[in-house]
Order: sequence, then C-alpha cells, then structure tokens
Amino acid sequence: MILNIAAYRFVAIDDVEPLATRLHQWAQAAALRGTVLVAPEGINLFLAGAQDAVRGFLDRLRDDPRFAGLHAKESWSRSLPFARLKVKCKREIIRFDRPGSAPMTPDARAPAVAPVTLARWIAQGHDDTGRRVVVLDTRNRQEVAYGTFEGALSLPITRFTELPAALAPHRAALRDATVVSVCTGGIRCEKAARWLRQEGMDNLLQLQDGILGYFEQVGGAGYAGRCFVFDARVALDPHLRPLVDGEDAQEAA
Repeated sequence: MILNIAAYRFVAIDDVEPLATRLHQWAQAAALRGTVLVAPEGINLFLAGAQDAVRGFLDRLRDDPRFAGLHAKESWSRSLPFARLKVKCKREIIRFDRPGSAPMTPDARAPAVAPVTLARWIAQGHDDTGRRVVVLDTRNRQEVAYGTFEGALSLPITRFTELPAALAPHRAALRDATVVSVCTGGIRCEKAARWLRQEGMDNLLQLQDGILGYFEQVGGAGYAGRCFVFDARVALDPHLRPLVDGEDAQEAA
C-alpha cells in the first residue's frame, strides 16, 4: 500500500530556494512523488510513496525547528496517485493575494475548533454557548460538487482569491452565528480565517486540520459525499478511501 500525506506549515522562510533544493533531493532519494511548494510564508506538500520512505522524509523535515510540529494527514492507496515529483518556489503556498493574510506565528492564527468539537456542534445544532453554527466552505465549486458539510455555506467561486468578494453579501447575516471555515487540509481555511478576522469578522473560527483531518478523527458525521483531492484519486470518502485507485489511478496520474 502507498502512504499519501498532505501537510503545510505557515512559518517565515528566508532560504526558499536552498530549502526547495534540499527537499527535492530528499524526496527524490526516497522515490517519492507529488508536489512540494516553498514560499516565504511556509511550505505546502502532497507526497506519496512507500510508508518508511514517507515517514523518513517527514522525520528529516521535522529536524528543522521551523517544522518540528508539522502534522501530516494520512491516507492510503494501492497505487501512486502522482506521475512525478515537483518541487516549486512560489510567492505564496496558497494564493490569496491579500498581504498580511498568512499566519506566520502560532499566536497569529485564528482560533481553531477541533473536529470532535465541530461534530458535536453539528449534532446538537449550536455551539457550546448556544449560538447557531454555520460551516463556511472556502473551496471552489468544483471541489464542493463532490461533497461538503450538510447545510454549509458554499460560494460560487472558481479560485480562492475570489472568496472575500463572494462572501461579502453574506457577512451581515452571519453576525449572530459562530462561523467555522473549512477546506481540504486546513491551509485555505487558516489563511482565510486570519484575513477575515482582521477585516472584522471576529466570530470566525477555522477547522483544525481541515476536512481530511475531520475524516481521520471523526469520520463523516454531518458531511455529505466525498472530499475532492488534487491527485489521481480524485476524491476520498469519509473513511479516506479513494474514488479512483489501482490501474485507473496510475493511468490518470
């Protein structure tokens, strides 16, 4: 079986190109495939390979104090869902085009809600203070089409950069709610939550570890469908099983 990981970390990086070179060398030596993005605001990676090779790569990465607490969401497949290894230097690890939106230090992050807590809120119909809960899906319409939380507020966007403008007409109606931003692995809901809170939306939280972390910890409680992923598996169900696997996934990759 192939181990697939998704991980990111917002942290100041002043050696972007040398770090990217090292990560490419480590991943290539371990026969890993996937995508690694390195930017001044942090790293974002989707990698797959043999279990020991993937874990060895992560151990090596975590030896760097900047990534010591890096958490990787895991899932399994019968075949590699990536055709090649790509390591790129970028301006942002997830493009948002809003200066100052990246939470570069832990204390700059928006408050997070754990998957088990969100599942409880969904089941009881309100948060622990009695406020109604609205799940804000920060993904694009193509991703949402595969599945989202029941009753979630999803927006007709094709790019993450469009989210602030698309959300603007809804903000007044959300003032009496606890809003929880969600996305695939946590990176978009973390970046959006920080920026929106800076813009006055102080009732906004982020889902810790995103939808994949939610599936990993509590399954599909309150979620309808699958979660789109950016590789040949296409989407994962709440048990983290791929929609496409085996020979079909290899051909798609």
